[in-house]
Amino acid sequence: MTFEPRVLPSVPVESLQAHLDAGGGAGLEAARKVEAEVVIGELEASGLRGRGGGGFLTGTKWRTVAANRSDEVPTTVVVNAAEGEPGTFKDRAILRANPYAVVEGALIAALVVGADRVIMAMKSDEAGGGQDRSHVENAVAEVEAAAEWCSPGTIEVFGGPGEYLYGEETALLEVLNDRPPFPRIAPPFRRGADEVVDDDVTDTDDAVTSTGGAVELAGPGDETPAPPALVNNVETLANVPAIIAKGAAWFREIGTNESPGSVVCTVTGAVHRHGVAEVPMGTTVADAIELIGGGAMRSAGLIGVLNGASNALLPATALSTPLTYEDMQAAGVGLGSASLTVLDEGDDLVAVAAGYARFLAVESCGQCTPCKEDGLAISDRLAALCADDADDGTLDEIRARLTTVADGARCNLARQTQVLVGSLVDANPAAFEARPDPDPDPEAPPVEPIVVGEVADIVDDRAQLLPDAATKQPDWTHDGSWSGAYPAAIDTDG
Repeated sequence: MTFEPRVLPSVPVESLQAHLDAGGGAGLEAARKVEAEVVIGELEASGLRGRGGGGFLTGTKWRTVAANRSDEVPTTVVVNAAEGEPGTFKDRAILRANPYAVVEGALIAALVVGADRVIMAMKSDEAGGGQDRSHVENAVAEVEAAAEWCSPGTIEVFGGPGEYLYGEETALLEVLNDRPPFPRIAPPFRRGADEVVDDDVTDTDDAVTSTGGAVELAGPGDETPAPPALVNNVETLANVPAIIAKGAAWFREIGTNESPGSVVCTVTGAVHRHGVAEVPMGTTVADAIELIGGGAMRSAGLIGVLNGASNALLPATALSTPLTYEDMQAAGVGLGSASLTVLDEGDDLVAVAAGYARFLAVESCGQCTPCKEDGLAISDRLAALCADDADDGTLDEIRARLTTVADGARCNLARQTQVLVGSLVDANPAAFEARPDPDPDPEAPPVEPIVVGEVADIVDDRAQLLPDAATKQPDWTHDGSWSGAYPAAIDTDG
């Protein structure tokens, strides 16, 4: 079967009219002709799952939000476009290729859950979102000028911080409330996208009380008029218009029963070219590497694949694993954002582990002390191994810290350190033993941890990171040295 890309067109859609000429708008038009229940039913039948996280069923999420809408305050639809997962460029690629499909999906969502506005949550100009944000703002302006598309309601493009945690759903909504991106312990859905203050309600976001990062969340059945916020990411919403226009059966023509449709993959690392492309769900990891990346540089020396900073190493022996939620989970990893970073014998596993450990430790907000303290200790000890400045107990200390780093964690970041670094250690424990050079060369430069960060662009077939990825400190500044205080403590003290 010939596959036609569904959400990542090969030729960018340059205007709203071009989107309409290509069949865009049919999903929104169809949704306006039926009850919300019909749209939700079609999404449920399609089996569309969230593209970028745990793969939660989109129809179920919409049904839950719609069922808990407030009689007093309209729901808000939030588009999570705060992409920052290392090795991932799929949401920016979609927004560059066709932002109109994403906006259309968000407007369908607003119609179904009773929202009066859509917030496109992106990175600010200062955080590296400048060109992409301007592109989306121009598209939104076109849509708003087409009154039949946008009425009633508004669309706002919001610029947030560069922190990795900004992409976490609860932290993102914190940012929309003019608070730092600190994750919250959340119920099945989160109430509100902003604070509502009137005679009857104070702070009816989810934050009933908020002091020093301690937040009590509203849940189903709570006595508050604040509605839940519906948060979906870019790729998820880009799929919605065609599903509603063409039907669930059409969507299921590709993919598998549990993972229907397509997935947009980013391939980087030790491949001939870095790139982003859309493939049917069920395409194997090996085939995606070949199709998108032109194959591995040294196939005989492959170590495996890392999927963002969120999953264990998928070893080279498992590259026949299909890109589906169920198959990747069975292989001991997750589909996540389908970002495939290929590692081969040219990669120093200790430097790789040190780079990812540093990224996660730096991006930790510090609300959960083990996450920050153990994360930084793991990062430091791995850096010492890189520099041949470690003793024989270093690996034992790293392993011990990996068992405690996620204690009491309120989000997944500490677990990511545990799983990703632990998998690299397990892949080749001998490489992580203290390794003094028996014949040191004073002229040889020390091994440095690799730089891990957000992909800012793909230029000449190579991924380009944000230029300040290597200089960020654990207090989220770019000073020459860090203050010794965690971001959560700084915010509380300030």
